Amino acid sequence: MKALALFALLACLVPGSLSMYYGRCQLAQTLQQLGLDGYMGYSLANWVCMAAHESSYNTQATHYNSWDGSTDFGIFQINSRYWCQNGDEYSSNICQIPCSDLLSNNLSADVECAKIVAQDSNGMSAW
Repeated sequence: MKALALFALLACLVPGSLSMYYGRCQLAQTLQQLGLDGYMGYSLANWVCMAAHESSYNTQATHYNSWDGSTDFGIFQINSRYWCQNGDEYSSNICQIPCSDLLSNNLSADVECAKIVAQDSNGMSAW
């Protein structure tokens, strides 16, 4: 019984490490607040749709790409080969961030990096 109580207490102390699944409307509101509506000519609906297909709105989604050893991170599945630094793996790290920053429930890093990806890749063609 004491172990269960201790586990429950620890679970309450680390809520930031839990994955968050945004709802469609909640994500749209957040992305609008962070300046993605109309960014590079893409509507808020475009960004929300892309997040749905890439991560199912999961802030801690990852996908390992066996063909090149890179990993996609976060709600937009931003790739470690080019856009963020994932430990010892070689990366261009164009967004100048650790990939772990893309796994936060705070989407600021995801949005700022997605803006860079969109600028450098002629829009959403990178996805």
